[in-house]
Formats: sequence, C-alpha cells, structure tokens
Amino acid sequence: MANVSIKFNGKEFLLSCDDGQEEHLEELLISINQKFNELKNNLGNLGENKLLLITAVKVLDEYHETKKKVEQKKIELSELSKKFRELKNLVYDYRDKKEDEIQKLNERHFHLKSEIENNQKDYEKLIDQAADEISNFVEKANSENLS
Repeated sequence: MANVSIKFNGKEFLLSCDDGQEEHLEELLISINQKFNELKNNLGNLGENKLLLITAVKVLDEYHETKKKVEQKKIELSELSKKFRELKNLVYDYRDKKEDEIQKLNERHFHLKSEIENNQKDYEKLIDQAADEISNFVEKANSENLS
C-alpha cells in the first residue's frame, strides 16, 4: 500500500491507496478540492460539513448523469449494431440474388448461343439444299433446252 499526502480545505491528510494508484488518487482529490472551493466561493461559508455534503451530492450527481449518458450510448450502440447486422444481411441477400441472376443470365446466354449456332447450321443446310435444287433446276432446264 502506498500513502499519499494531500491538503484539503487547509488541512493535511494522509490517505492510503494501492501501489501505482497514487497519481490517480491525487487527480481525484484535486478535482474534489476544486469543486469544494467553487461551492465555498459561490455559497459562502456554510460550514465545512454542509459544504462537504453538497460537494459529495454534486459529485454523485455528475456521476449519475455520466452513468445515464453511458447507458444511453450503450443502447444507441446496441441499436446501431442491430441496424448494421440488418444492413449486412441485406447486402449479403442482395449479393446472393445478384449472383443467382448472373448465373441464370449466363445459362440463358449459353442456351441462346447454342440455339444461334444450331440455327446457323440449319440455315447453312437450307442454303446448301436451295443451292443444290437451283443447280439441279438449272441443269435440268439446260438439258431440256438442248434437246
């Protein structure tokens, strides 16, 4: 245990604290001393006990207000976290739907490409057949004209 010597309201006090906490204790006592002196200057000398009580109430009030703000921020953070998870799920759902759409479009593209290739082959066969028929017709016509 470490000892810290402080001066409060013109009196010396020796306080104990855990080793390594001396600086923190001094900071706390400086803050309390400032609040005490502020109240003493604003309210006048009401007596040390009453000023100490008012100082303690003021410090406790600040603590409770801070605690309320922390709790409110925790709630806000929780709500934001929930909204973030919802948004993240929406993004993943959207991505999955788009991947499905892309896959379907790729399958349709492949099917259309195959259909076009098959139609092209059929068209070429039809052209070849038409060309053969025209050629046969011309040959027949030529041979009939010669006879």
